[in-house]
Amino acid sequence: MTDDTTKRHVVLAYSGGLDTSVAIPWIREHYGAEVTALTVDVGQEGELEGALARARANGARDARLVDAKATFVTEFCFPALQANALYEGIYPLSTALARPLIARTLAETALSLGADAVGHGCTGKGNDQVRFDVAVHTLAPSLRVIAPVREWNMNRSDEIAYAREHHLQIRVTPESPYSVDENLWGRSIEGGRLEDASTSAPEEVFDWTSHPDSWPAEAESLTVRFHRGIPVALDGAALAPVELVRQMNRRAGRHGVGRIDHVEDRVVGIKSRETYECPGAVALVVAHQALEALVLPRDLLQFKASVDRRFSDLVYEGLWYSPLREALQSFVRSTQDVVTGEVVLRLHQGSCRAVARRSEYSLLSHELATYGTGSTFPQELAVGFIHLYGLPNQLAHARVEAARAAPEPTPDAPRPVLRTA
Repeated sequence: MTDDTTKRHVVLAYSGGLDTSVAIPWIREHYGAEVTALTVDVGQEGELEGALARARANGARDARLVDAKATFVTEFCFPALQANALYEGIYPLSTALARPLIARTLAETALSLGADAVGHGCTGKGNDQVRFDVAVHTLAPSLRVIAPVREWNMNRSDEIAYAREHHLQIRVTPESPYSVDENLWGRSIEGGRLEDASTSAPEEVFDWTSHPDSWPAEAESLTVRFHRGIPVALDGAALAPVELVRQMNRRAGRHGVGRIDHVEDRVVGIKSRETYECPGAVALVVAHQALEALVLPRDLLQFKASVDRRFSDLVYEGLWYSPLREALQSFVRSTQDVVTGEVVLRLHQGSCRAVARRSEYSLLSHELATYGTGSTFPQELAVGFIHLYGLPNQLAHARVEAARAAPEPTPDAPRPVLRTA
């Protein structure tokens, strides 16, 4: 780890899964270091205290749990929602959003304990190694980052064999080789048959979204209330951020909303087949976009869409703690003052659509837009507007036609002389 043999303490980001369970004895063996396992609760399902018990049983000197659910939703998920953050227009960045918070908590804990290194269970092929390493190097450059899985170059079968050889308590078997990451904003599933993009994802990998055979026959309406771009109530009932996201996951997931299966471009330069379940996040983005379309002017919507895409890329690429992400978020936040109102969503048969929206800041004027009686739109001015609007196009078209009709110059033809005076 370092030349100073008195410093042999690693704080490991511990998920309770195969990679980090195997990492505990591996760090002890190869670095001669004590390990503190740190689990950050960002809303992952499962019995977290049981995971801490497994960490201790597998050789950790200490195992700690930090409840960061509220921080995750308010400081990471909701700012991403205001930016309609969807990587490649599809993925709501659930795992990518949690990593900078986990990395920050990891670094803070390591510094408070006097540890000289932090560890994580990321591979050398994935995005998470970039997110963890860049965040820790940015926030706590004095800490070294070690990544056992990346260093030992084991595959999942090797890890399972290592765990059996060392009598480790693990929850993964060769018959169920999937790697799952969960938090309040979504669930990602990798490994096993999912690596073959030519086959459909087996139903067994899905947990938050209902099978099509179980989708309710009747559509469900859901009203989301926003205040300055932040969801604050469902169907008229005010909810705390964590509970609101949980309810959105349950209600949208019941209708099969939020299943994502696509080929994704990773930061390290390879493509991979990715499978996600993000019912609440997908539904909230649909609602937020519908409300923005009602209250923001066209030029701002168009420019913000480009900012939203860049924001999404930065989060995916592990650059949450970058000046550009902070600057883009400041811009996004400045657009949200009028994003207040309600959106009615229709959940049905795997789809989520905004079917109604209302806001006290709506730019949709009935008096101007109506084709019925009482219209205040000055239609008599349209002819002049259209003439001026199309004038540059008309002039350019005439010039192009004239140029195309002009004869080709002969080699001996005199060239025009440009006079400057």
